[in-house]
Amino acid sequence: MASIGNITFACKDPPLLAAFWASVLGYRIQAVPPEFLEALEAEGLDLNMAAAIVDPQGNGPRLFFEKKDKSPTQTAPIHLDVNTSDRATEVSRLVALGASEIETRTRSIGPYTEEWTFMRDPEGNGFCVQ
Repeated sequence: MASIGNITFACKDPPLLAAFWASVLGYRIQAVPPEFLEALEAEGLDLNMAAAIVDPQGNGPRLFFEKKDKSPTQTAPIHLDVNTSDRATEVSRLVALGASEIETRTRSIGPYTEEWTFMRDPEGNGFCVQ
């Protein structure tokens, strides 16, 4: 059975976005091995060209942030949904971390109603809090 190795984000500032998502999810920044940093430096490459965060319990997927131009699309082909037991409080916390609140949406299907808030991270990537 396959498993997800990384969820990779193309972004302008990998350390900034990694720190944001680590705070959102309770993940930790993954240390870069010193020999890898030395190899980057020896090649004259940007030491901030990538960053990664990991679930401290080892359950969730690793998020990898790579300094790279985003591929333009009309709509976001993928985004993260953040689950919480108190959406309003979580939205306020994420705004304090640098996210932007866009709108709250509701959908009803028969007797079932769901509500979520659409947001953007510090680089403008959309995500939802539900």
